[in-house]
Amino acid sequence: MGIVTLISDWGTSDYYVSAVKGMIYKFNSAAKIVDITHQIKPFDKVEAAYILKNAFQSFPDGTVHIIGINTEESLKNVHIVAYYNKQYFIGTDDGIFSLIFDHKPESIHELDIPMESSNHTFSSRDRFAKAAAHLAQGNPPEDLGPSKENLVSNMLFNPVIIEDTLKGMIIHIDNYDNLITNIDKNEFTGFIAKSNFEISFRSQKYKVTEVNQSYGDVRPGEIVALFTGNDMLEIAINKGKAASLLGIQKSDPIVITRFEKE
Repeated sequence: MGIVTLISDWGTSDYYVSAVKGMIYKFNSAAKIVDITHQIKPFDKVEAAYILKNAFQSFPDGTVHIIGINTEESLKNVHIVAYYNKQYFIGTDDGIFSLIFDHKPESIHELDIPMESSNHTFSSRDRFAKAAAHLAQGNPPEDLGPSKENLVSNMLFNPVIIEDTLKGMIIHIDNYDNLITNIDKNEFTGFIAKSNFEISFRSQKYKVTEVNQSYGDVRPGEIVALFTGNDMLEIAINKGKAASLLGIQKSDPIVITRFEKE
C-alpha cells in the first residue's frame, strides 16, 4: 500500500497538487497520500527543509516523501531518491537534502526513468510521482537509476560561542508568527550551566531573562522564551504575533549572554 507525502511551494489554487496525486494513483492506486504543506514560500528550500526535517520523523518506515521545491533538473543538480532513516526522499539534489539529513543517507540513486511528458517543467508530476508510486509498492530504489556517492552540500549558519556570548539566528517563522531559532535545548543548557542569562534580539531592544515551559506562563501580550516540540529555542508573544509586533525576520540574530550569579 505505502504512504507518500507531498511538500511543495505550489499553493492550493492551481491544478498542481491534484495532478501529482492523480499521477501517483495512476501508477499505484492503493497509495495513501499525505499533504505536509503546499504553502512553502516559492523556491525557499531552507523553509521546506526545516518543515520536512521535523515532520518526517513522525511517519512509519518505508514512507516516501516527494519534495516539490526547485524541481528543474540540470547537469549539476540531478533528480535523486535518497534512503535515510528507513524512509525515501525524492527531489532535486540542489543542497536541500543536506539540510534535512543529519548524516549521509544509506543510499542515493539518480532517477533514470522517462518523464511522462516532453515538457520538463513539472518534474514532480512527470517523474517524482512515478518514482514514489514504485517505492510505495515496496520495489527497490535500484530499479530507478544508478547509485550516486554524495549529495550536494549546503551549509547553514550554526550558533557560535564567543566567551560569555552565544550567538544564533532566527531560522523559521511559523503560522502563529512565533520565532524559531537555530539554538537547541542541549546547546542552550550546556552554555548556560548554572549561570544567569539574558536573551536579546532586535539589537538588544528586546530582552528575556528566563525560559518558560508554556506560552501561558506569561500574561497575554508578553514575550516568552521556551523550547518547542523539536527542542529548539523559540521566542513568542502569548496570544500575539512575535515576528510582526517585534519587527523580526528570518536570519535576524539572537544573542544569549551569561552572567555569574552574585
